[in-house]
Amino acid sequence: MKRILVVGVTGAGKSTLARTLSTHLSLPYHEMDALYFSGPDWAVNEELTAEVARLTAGPRWIVDSIGSPEVRDLLWDRVDTVIWLDYPRRVIMPRVLRRSFRRSARRELLFGGNRETWTGWLSREHPAWWAWSQYGTRRDEIERRTRDARFAPLDTLRFRHPNETAAWLAALSE
Repeated sequence: MKRILVVGVTGAGKSTLARTLSTHLSLPYHEMDALYFSGPDWAVNEELTAEVARLTAGPRWIVDSIGSPEVRDLLWDRVDTVIWLDYPRRVIMPRVLRRSFRRSARRELLFGGNRETWTGWLSREHPAWWAWSQYGTRRDEIERRTRDARFAPLDTLRFRHPNETAAWLAALSE
């Protein structure tokens, strides 16, 4: 486990697990949302592909995403371990709602200097709407990739409940 992707749907806990593993395994951690959103008004980083290529050219790293379409194959071609947080909607949605409520109420500063807003809840791009609408699509994409012969050599760990992930992490720490 030297080049790790932590994948799953929005709200699964990818960033939290990736940060924890980064500390535990002494791996450089790269947050995909911070790489993807480069400025105000949720501007997309025009140098994303070049930046991800540079960051993942190294021998040791962890990224918290399946990757946006323009960098997805690049990430999957360079990774050695995929950790899939494959949690049900009943776990994901309360997490997304709590997180978005907290971010909106506290006006937390996010990627590229952006914030979640109360009016943003009405947008189809809001994390709660996104998590609900993209749940099946994202799971299907991850499933397809984990079964793809190109990625057969990868070490893939699939956790279907946070308790499984916590038990694995505890065992890793021993």
